[in-house]
Amino acid sequence: QVQLVESGGGLVQPGGSLRLSCAASGTFFRVNDMGWYRQVPGKQRELVAAVTRGGTINYADSVKGRFTISRDNAKNTVYLQMNSLKPDDTAVYYCNARVVRAILEEDYWGQGTQVTVSS
Repeated sequence: QVQLVESGGGLVQPGGSLRLSCAASGTFFRVNDMGWYRQVPGKQRELVAAVTRGGTINYADSVKGRFTISRDNAKNTVYLQMNSLKPDDTAVYYCNARVVRAILEEDYWGQGTQVTVSS
């Protein structure tokens, strides 16, 4: 079994900052790609940012220059530093990880953490 445990969501004013964390735990060989997605009611889940095990990073255009993704491979943890937050960033944020167990790569999701940007 693999668990992704997220933390760091909450309520913040426009222009403020939050840092999300997601740690993978359980029995596995390796964590490959890790990323953050977000979803608002009535819309599809969308990619926010992703990072490969080797450090290649991809951002959604809407967050470039404001959000920074990073990871600690030794801790199997991915972070999302969110600065200059806007009301449009309000969503449930989900951590995603592609985990190698035995010989297969499997897709795992965290439980989601609410981020609300409001004055």
